[in-house]
Amino acid sequence: MPVFEKQIDVAGLTALAQELVRTPSLSGQEGAVAALLAEAMQVHGWQDVHIDRMGNVIGRIGPEGAPGLLLDGHMDTVGVGDAKAWARDPFEGQIVDGVLYGRGASDMKGALAALVFAGQRIAAQRDRLNRAVYLCAVVQEEPCEGLAVRHIIENEGIRPMAVVIAEATNLQLARGQRGRIELQVDVYGRSCHASAPERGVNAIYEATRLVFALQLQAPQLSNDSFLGKGSLAVTAIASEAGSRNVVPDHCMVYVDRRLTIGETEATALAEVRRVLSREAIRAEVRVPRYQTTSYTGWQCEQPEVFPAWTTPEDSPLVRQVTASVVSELGLPPRLTRWEFSTDGVYTAGVAGIPTVGFGPGEERYAHTVDDQVRIADLASAAGVYAAIAMRVCG
Repeated sequence: MPVFEKQIDVAGLTALAQELVRTPSLSGQEGAVAALLAEAMQVHGWQDVHIDRMGNVIGRIGPEGAPGLLLDGHMDTVGVGDAKAWARDPFEGQIVDGVLYGRGASDMKGALAALVFAGQRIAAQRDRLNRAVYLCAVVQEEPCEGLAVRHIIENEGIRPMAVVIAEATNLQLARGQRGRIELQVDVYGRSCHASAPERGVNAIYEATRLVFALQLQAPQLSNDSFLGKGSLAVTAIASEAGSRNVVPDHCMVYVDRRLTIGETEATALAEVRRVLSREAIRAEVRVPRYQTTSYTGWQCEQPEVFPAWTTPEDSPLVRQVTASVVSELGLPPRLTRWEFSTDGVYTAGVAGIPTVGFGPGEERYAHTVDDQVRIADLASAAGVYAAIAMRVCG
């Protein structure tokens, strides 16, 4: 493989990462960051840079019409929460002792900046590419992972041979993750005046029985030697009644069900239905649909089902990424998995495209008031992304 003569512009990379952190981009509000990224990508070697109908930013290096590698990152972040809980302003982009702090630093604006600057090295070796390298910065990954990359592959026509997701791995190699499914259980009772509750059936009490039964079931879920156990958590409860002095006849219970290998939408639904039948609870369980409008006005819709996936340890992509890390950083990466969910639920879990993850930042800082990433790791990641591109597409 070629030895890269062009050095990573660490100062420029740092400045872009800071600017991205300083630009808020909640899900559905990514327009300002998209414009910033599109401009930076054009400057740093990416060709045919454009914003698609959904609002994703897409750039290419290499021969048109021959997709090889898709480098994936998302532009949106979760909210700040209680701003008083932050030790540093979440939108200042402060750097202390070589660490960038702020919302999205680890998840994943630092990685986006590294992907952009990898373009400098890849473009310098453009003549050696047999297939195209695509950088796709996607929208709305936080609430509905896989939604935007599905659009890119199915509607925009980019069909890569391999995908590298730049989510935080602490410069290690992630080759899988558990999936997840959101379940809504509508529990029904019979309303009556709260002064005589014995005349009705309280839907909240019925839902409480369900929650307790689900809690007992959680330890019995399937286990996978690599991804670990499936899990189940009740994350929200809401009730409906005519007023505060009416026994409610409807209670909604929301369940976050993490799926390990072998668990599917059908098995997750069947588990809850068995509990309802055994406990004689009158209820219906269903999978809600994510529905929203992107910042460009594109209508988005998808069931809240995200399958588990793994890429084999001996796969060509794992070997190529491992060799790239060794060539750039001098040591082989540890093969690991993500605890959280990523766009791999679609690329690997649905489309069957070989997928791995490699990124700067640590998973433990994502979505926290300590959101941070080491500047040195951004430069390391940029070098590795370029090396991967040349191995996969050169």
